[in-house]
Amino acid sequence: MKVAPQRLMDVAEAVLVALGASPEEGALVARSLVWADTRGIPTHGTNFLTKIVERVEKGVLGLPTQVKIISAHGATAHLDGGNGLGQVAADKAMRMSIDLARKHGVGVTLVRNTNHIGVLASYTHLAAREGMLGLCMCNAAASMAPTGGAEPFMGTNPLSLALPCGDGPPILVDMSTSVVARGKIRKALETGREIPAAWALDESGRGTTDPQAAMNGSLLPIAGPKGYALALFIDLIAGLLSGSKYGREVLTFHKPLGPTGVGVMTMALDIGSFMALDQFARLVSDHADWIRGSRKAEGVERIYLPGEIEFEREEISRSEGVEMDRHALQSLNRLLGKFNIRMTPFEV
Repeated sequence: MKVAPQRLMDVAEAVLVALGASPEEGALVARSLVWADTRGIPTHGTNFLTKIVERVEKGVLGLPTQVKIISAHGATAHLDGGNGLGQVAADKAMRMSIDLARKHGVGVTLVRNTNHIGVLASYTHLAAREGMLGLCMCNAAASMAPTGGAEPFMGTNPLSLALPCGDGPPILVDMSTSVVARGKIRKALETGREIPAAWALDESGRGTTDPQAAMNGSLLPIAGPKGYALALFIDLIAGLLSGSKYGREVLTFHKPLGPTGVGVMTMALDIGSFMALDQFARLVSDHADWIRGSRKAEGVERIYLPGEIEFEREEISRSEGVEMDRHALQSLNRLLGKFNIRMTPFEV
């Protein structure tokens, strides 16, 4: 089923405002969720609305979001997310990092006491559009065992990087430090499908293709000890250094057990401090063309740059509609009814 992005935006914003969000943060979070849907990342899209509603109603997420500045020194800033919507805190953090980078060449902002921030690429994409290199990372609830371990100790702890590339979309990477995001395990569980053996361990530390055993066990890090090390450093910087929760202290967003305590780091690096921005963008664009034109492996028709597939999906979604499954639209219809929002339900 295909739905116009603006219609998804209107519904998401209306639900968030009815829940207690301010109109400004409702629009911001709705954009983040729908952007994920348009780019083919439904695990971070409008399906998250039901989780947000549940957490607010259980009293473990506060609305409207109150982000406070704890400190600001030189090129750094420190924020408290007020246990509100993570997208609001992360967006403010990246915008502060960009402003700091304009003054100092680089800006770094840490956030404590927030929640799931959605697609990290939305924040680094923002920096790239401002002519900067953007970096964003955050920790998450324990779901991944350290290399050699058999129990979850750290989260999938994602990170994203983006930079401008001439007239085209930014070169952008957004990845978890586990082989696969846990949302894909949940999706396999919902659809009754097996998962690849390289994705996860069961509770005994053995590889498994059973999504339920994987949910009870732990995810595997990318590239073994390298992914484990990367996840650990993200946890120490975004979580411990920010004064937020870290390791097994971070709570899942998917169950209303209490405030998640997610920590975030954003950084913006002013490219113009090192090289004229137009020169940099031209060189990156030329380099990207060389990569695309390089010799391809057998059976491969095209080489993509990081983020290019998602950008093309977004273009298709905006012209033809966002692909949504029946279950997702039924959930949105239930929210429309729950809050007595006078909008036409989705046809399912």
